[in-house]
Amino acid sequence: MITQQTLRTFVALPLSEALHAQLAQVQGRLRRSCPAGSVRWVKPERIHLTIFFLGDVLPALLGPAREALGVVARCVSPFTFRVEGLGVFPNPRRPRVIWVGITDSAGRLALLHQAVNEALSQAGFRPEKRAFNPHLTLGRVKRRAVLEEARAVGSAVLRAEVGNLGEVSGAEMILFRSVLKSTGAEYTPLATFRLGSEAHHLDNLGT
Repeated sequence: MITQQTLRTFVALPLSEALHAQLAQVQGRLRRSCPAGSVRWVKPERIHLTIFFLGDVLPALLGPAREALGVVARCVSPFTFRVEGLGVFPNPRRPRVIWVGITDSAGRLALLHQAVNEALSQAGFRPEKRAFNPHLTLGRVKRRAVLEEARAVGSAVLRAEVGNLGEVSGAEMILFRSVLKSTGAEYTPLATFRLGSEAHHLDNLGT
């Protein structure tokens, strides 16, 4: 019996090269403060703002996903949000994820997430029921890190100060494919949608 290969996919907003450079500087400061080898850092150029995680998707379902996202893009105008602050999930005593925060006083990101969630649900995808908490993941504490190392990471994050890294333009969203490798996840854009526009282009849908 032949099992059709699925694609691990998610929807995200891309970031500018300038912001990637700033995030790399933040990672560098934290790397010097955290126990050596305790954190698996995300490559700066791969950091993005996740809007919706579709999970493992059959290639045949990429068409409906593309159509649903296209409808959302046509109905949502470009907007801006700020990148600032630093924290961990779930808490500094047992941190698992290190993140830089997002400030969206107008609530446009939450509305975009809601629109994407509803559109993909109508297209047959499982709706996301967790509260939307936008953030940029800088790194993940390794599972083999002992409790003292994890707590040291949490303390380093609490001591660090990350102010306003700038305003970001939310002008397009991308449907990405994620491939997990020993060197970390690699992302390939499958479809790009410009907000407020019907125009979009597709890449690598056959891979």
